[in-house]
Amino acid sequence: MSKVSPVLTVVADGDVRIVTLNRPDRLNGVNEELHRRLSEVWRELADDTGARAVVLTGAGRAFSAGGDFEHLRRHHTDPELRERSIRLDRTIQTELIRFPLPVVAAVNGPAVGLGCSLALGCDLVLMAEDACLADPHVSVGLVAGDGGVTLWPLLTSLLRVKEYLFTGDRIPAATAVELGLANRVVANDRLSAEALALARRLAAQPAEALRATKAALAAVVEQVSRGGMDAALLAERATMTSPDHIRIVEELASRADRRASAGEGA
Repeated sequence: MSKVSPVLTVVADGDVRIVTLNRPDRLNGVNEELHRRLSEVWRELADDTGARAVVLTGAGRAFSAGGDFEHLRRHHTDPELRERSIRLDRTIQTELIRFPLPVVAAVNGPAVGLGCSLALGCDLVLMAEDACLADPHVSVGLVAGDGGVTLWPLLTSLLRVKEYLFTGDRIPAATAVELGLANRVVANDRLSAEALALARRLAAQPAEALRATKAALAAVVEQVSRGGMDAALLAERATMTSPDHIRIVEELASRADRRASAGEGA
């Protein structure tokens, strides 16, 4: 059914498919391989005749920390990678919007940057008590092109969208529910079971009616978001080589390297 890849696993549980971001040692940070697989998996699952619903989650203690630093660094000097990444971002957003099956996000830890966009691109969002959302694109010198501009204004007020996209502040799980960015908070040790139970309930619904309802809602999302998505992605590509972005990524990557070295020496 799905291409074998260690960074993104797909497991069948009856007619539910559990998709797991699987780079736990890097907090499921998105590198080139994971980015590519995220652009492919939705079409593969749509072609899976035995699938009726999907759960999306992360391995380990994070849902996804967003872009992997080494991957971000490569964008500074590789124009082909920048073009490819923007194409993949557009594909991921579009495929998630058009995906015919219901998708439940089981946000088991921080969902940051693209990780946040993936979570909010799902149909229903369950968050562990200590999980959080954040889109710090602006804080690292980038335009919020991979979902913040596209999705957030459909889920909460424009004032709150601007507050959190402009500042990059983290949104605790309970606050995410209040804002309309998540459906409910679940105890950490119950998250996987509740997400799977919800997916099974959706899988048991009349398939044609559920798919047609989701398709109609997707048409609304595409109509509203199309212009914003294109504008944001083009602007994000331009900021991938901005002095601010290069400086901030180098500072953050150096800090992470120092922490890793200190940990290894401990």
